[in-house]
Amino acid sequence: MTEGLFDHGTESEARAAPHPLADRLRPQTVDDILGQDHVLGPEGPLGRQIAQGRVPSMILWGPPGCGKTTLARALAAHTDLSFRPLSAVFSGVADLRKVFEAAKLERQAKGRGTLLFVDEIHRFNKAQQDGFLPYVEDGTVVLVGATTENPSFELNAALMSRCQVIVLKRLDDAALDALLMRAEADLGHNLPVDAEARDALKAMADGDGRMLLNMVEAVVSMAAEGEVFSPGDLARVVQRRAPVFDKSGEGHYNLISALHKSLRGSDTDAALYWLARMLDGGEDPAYILRRLTRFAVEDIGLADPAALTQAIATWEAFDRLGSPEGDLALSYLVIYLGTAPKSVGAYKAHKAAAQAARKTGSLTPPMHILNAPTKMMKTLGYGSGYQYDPDTADGFSGQNYFPDGMPRETFYRPVERGFERDIGKRLAYWNRLRAEKKLTDGEDPQ
Repeated sequence: MTEGLFDHGTESEARAAPHPLADRLRPQTVDDILGQDHVLGPEGPLGRQIAQGRVPSMILWGPPGCGKTTLARALAAHTDLSFRPLSAVFSGVADLRKVFEAAKLERQAKGRGTLLFVDEIHRFNKAQQDGFLPYVEDGTVVLVGATTENPSFELNAALMSRCQVIVLKRLDDAALDALLMRAEADLGHNLPVDAEARDALKAMADGDGRMLLNMVEAVVSMAAEGEVFSPGDLARVVQRRAPVFDKSGEGHYNLISALHKSLRGSDTDAALYWLARMLDGGEDPAYILRRLTRFAVEDIGLADPAALTQAIATWEAFDRLGSPEGDLALSYLVIYLGTAPKSVGAYKAHKAAAQAARKTGSLTPPMHILNAPTKMMKTLGYGSGYQYDPDTADGFSGQNYFPDGMPRETFYRPVERGFERDIGKRLAYWNRLRAEKKLTDGEDPQ
């Protein structure tokens, strides 16, 4: 094995040092990797290529502890490629040059290719990422980059076009179960936990295999002989994995999207779950409140005009209470918005009116609705013929308020839900009066 950035000390020191359980159980072959059958199975995009003896340059995208580094090592061993690991956190251009030169010599002297594994590849800037291109292009290295961030946001297009993106998943319950059994086989005994605590360990790992094995080591080291831990005992022995959530990255956008769409679909329980996930992950409550206020305007609109009032009231309540007391107010608002009737009538009306305004340019209002503060303006006809609607018999004059020469348009179309049902009845009534007035005046009601 070629020495890399992650290799430290002499071979004798390595033998003498205690190996963590996660390192001892690191799969050595592709077939031993758990939880990624969707890409490594016979029908998976990577599985088919591995079966043909080919390993393309790729970006492994997945959460912490899902096996990105392990998969890269296993791919190198499977294809007899020299494995060169680097971390974008600790490496720079000089380190990359050394790897590329060594890879060239390896290919020339031994005819052996090099798999360059770059952990946290998204931390390289765009210029550094461009440095990979010629060496990936000519086959000097097979690049395997690992990232927890969305590659489409963090990696440049040129590099992405030369690499396949392989999406790895958090380990599911079955994979975590299998990992616990491997740990017990390595330890030579069952874990000192009852059935409920075993399930709690898996839940606390939150799909992170490395975290699960680290917690197993902590449990084993802390348990007295014959002691069996309950879920309550785990709290003093191990610490749960922090939720995967980046307030400025993809997790931020994914969870707010999930909350917004759950509310739009009137799935209040799902919306409460996503709200809890965001709060647990440390999202700024002000951001959540701003988005919920926008939801009240855009997706509920006039189907329930009180939704906006509730959103503003909740925002003010949270400002006064703070967290955690104000978190309940957030849940209150989510329940209100989730159970409210939905309408985008006002939203569509806004967009349609804006489009018409851009299209028609600078048309002036009709003269009869213009004020005439001077005698000259009155002489010119400003305000002439204007009818004061509240003082008419029906409280509605039916006069035209669009620019002269512009045909009347209907921008707002209320739905038959919630308060908009009543609004629709009013609009229909006024449309009827408007048509009757045109007939009386001898105009075409169309």
